[in-house]
Amino acid sequence: MRLLAIDPGAISGALAMFPEDGPPYVWDIPVVDGQIDAAALHRRVKEFEPNAAVVEWVASMPKQGVASTFKFGVAFGIIQGVLAANEVPVHLVKPAVWKKAFHLAGKDKEAARALAIRLYPGVQGLDRKKDAGRAEALLLGRHYWQEHIR
Repeated sequence: MRLLAIDPGAISGALAMFPEDGPPYVWDIPVVDGQIDAAALHRRVKEFEPNAAVVEWVASMPKQGVASTFKFGVAFGIIQGVLAANEVPVHLVKPAVWKKAFHLAGKDKEAARALAIRLYPGVQGLDRKKDAGRAEALLLGRHYWQEHIR
């Protein structure tokens, strides 16, 4: 079972890939000119050949601007389109669900990064504060794995 976990973001999203054997690895979602690079994302998904993907089910947030909400929605749509084009089954999980499982509800992204580093000390790419999206993708994938695969 190869699982792909995606924390969407207009330009700050991340991927966590859980191979059949060995530790997971993380990347930022490829971006070009301020938008997700759909072609690069397609190549990465095709190369990894996941059996399933879990994507954080995002929605607009209160007081979020119209332009940023639209950009975020476009990014979410590109992710779903790329996964569909690769014939990868998609499972959507609300942030409140996976965060509650790790006691992260209401906490900042730095708490998620700290937890991911503790759970996956050998995973490269979590050293900077801006790697919180990578950490959240790892935790989203771990939550899905524990709930549905194990």
